[in-house]
Amino acid sequence: MALNKQQLVAEVAKRAGIKKLDAEKAINATIAAISDELAKGGKVTLVGFGTFSVIEKKERTGINPRDPKKTIKIPARKAAKFKPGKTLRDKVNVNTGGKKKGKK
Repeated sequence: MALNKQQLVAEVAKRAGIKKLDAEKAINATIAAISDELAKGGKVTLVGFGTFSVIEKKERTGINPRDPKKTIKIPARKAAKFKPGKTLRDKVNVNTGGKKKGKK
């Protein structure tokens, strides 16, 4: 299951015991504050939840999707990154039995 913004607003309103309009204002303000800080190149840490930051991606060469025999230059850019905190990681992995998937 995935939550869209309106479902998130409803869930926050229910859990906080506030009106949906107030929950939407709070969510919008949170998103704006995080976005503004990232746009300035900063980072936002929410202890237990995670850290939002900006990373620099270097210019690289890729394969042209229209003609796989040709290469294209992909320009350098900045990208938003999220690193989950320990509390969130533990909650997400509560039923995995401690087994890690992927890298060995």
